[in-house]
Amino acid sequence: MIKRIAVAVASVAIMLLANTPVAAAIPKDIDIFGESTQIYFPYSIQFNIGAGSDTDITDIRLHYQVERESFAGVTSEIDIDFTPAEEITVSWTMDMTRSGGLPPGTVIDYWWVIENENGSSLKTEAYQLQFNDGRYDWQSLNEGKMALYWYSGNETFINQIMQAAKEAITRVTEDTGAYLEKPVNLYIYASSSDMRGAMIFPQEWAGGVAYTTYSTMIIGINEGNIEWGKRAIAHELMHLVTHQMTANPYNTIPTWLNEGLSMYAEGEMEATFALYLEQAVLQDKLISVKSLSSPFSADSRISYQSYAQSLSLVEYLISSYGQDKMFELLNTFRQGSSYDNALLQVYGFDMGGLNDLWKEYIIQQYQPETAGVSSPVALGVIAVIALLLAGFITGKRLCRGCAG
Repeated sequence: MIKRIAVAVASVAIMLLANTPVAAAIPKDIDIFGESTQIYFPYSIQFNIGAGSDTDITDIRLHYQVERESFAGVTSEIDIDFTPAEEITVSWTMDMTRSGGLPPGTVIDYWWVIENENGSSLKTEAYQLQFNDGRYDWQSLNEGKMALYWYSGNETFINQIMQAAKEAITRVTEDTGAYLEKPVNLYIYASSSDMRGAMIFPQEWAGGVAYTTYSTMIIGINEGNIEWGKRAIAHELMHLVTHQMTANPYNTIPTWLNEGLSMYAEGEMEATFALYLEQAVLQDKLISVKSLSSPFSADSRISYQSYAQSLSLVEYLISSYGQDKMFELLNTFRQGSSYDNALLQVYGFDMGGLNDLWKEYIIQQYQPETAGVSSPVALGVIAVIALLLAGFITGKRLCRGCAG
C-alpha cells in the first residue's frame, strides 16, 4: 500500500513539472532606447526610433494624425521597411514635396507600434510635434481668437496689423453676420520672398496664402507696404472666416461669394478693379454669375474682372437685401445646399435670376451718358495697366490657390 502511494505521488510531481513554465521561455518586453524627430521646414519631417528585444523585431509601424479641420478622423499608417534584428534603429521621412506642404505651426500627433517574432507588441505613448519655421525667431501677440506671429518690425508695426485684422472682422460681422468661430493663426513674414520660402513650389506672385482647414494664414508684410498689408490681411482673414461659417462635407460655396466676401472685407473697391469692372460694363463683356462660381481664369485681366464682379455681387446682395439674408445664405451653404437651391431658399431667385438682377444694378451705375469723360480715360488707363500687370497678380488676389 505504501509503495502504491509513493508511485502516485511521483506521478503527480512529474505532471506538475511538465506543466511548470520555464523562466527562460518568457519573452522579454520590447524596449525603446531612442525616439526623435528632425524638422526640415518646409520640406520634410524625419521620424526616428530605436528599439531592442531578446528576439528579432519583425514589424514596426508609424501612425500619425495631422491636426486640421476634418469631418472624419484620419490616421495614416506607415509600414517601415527594415531587416529583422534584436536591436534596430529606423527612420521614415514625410516628404512634403509628395504629400503637400503644411503651414507653420501645424501640430502632428504620432506613435509607434512594434512587434517581435514571439508575438509581443508594444505601442508607444503618443508624441506630438509642431511643424515650425525655425528660420526665424518668432514673437507672438494674442487677442481674442487671433494669434499673430512675427519676427521683424516694432511694436507699433505689429499693433497696426492686429488692429487692421480686428477692424476687418468687425466690419464684416456688422455687414454679413459672419464671425470667427475658432481661433486663427496669422504668420507675418518680413517680405513676400521670406513668405515664399515657407511654401512648397510657390508661385512668384504669391503675397499671401490662407490655409483654411488649418485656420492659418501666411503673408509678407513690412513697414514699407503696410497699407497693402492691411488690405491683404483683411482679405485672407476673411477666407478663414468664410470657411468656418460654411464648411461642410457635401459642397463648397461659389467662388464669387468666397472671393467677393474677402474683397468686401478689404473695404472700398480699389481703382484698378473698378476700372476693369467699368470697362466690362461699357463693352457688354460681363462674366455670368454661373461662370464666376467656378475657379477664376489664370489670365490676369480676366481674373481682375472676376474679382471686381465678385465684390460687386456681394455689395449688391448686402445693400439690397441686408445683413440677415447674407448670414442666412452662409448658413444655408453650411447645410451642403447647391448653389441654385441656396439662392432660391434665401432670396427667391437662382443664379440666373441673380445674374439678371445684378446686371441691371451694375449697368445703371456705369451708363455711358453719366460716365462723362471718365470712360475714355478709363480706356487709356486700363490699357497701360494691362501691359504692366499682364501675367502678374498679387497673392492676395489668387486665393483659388489658397491651401485647404
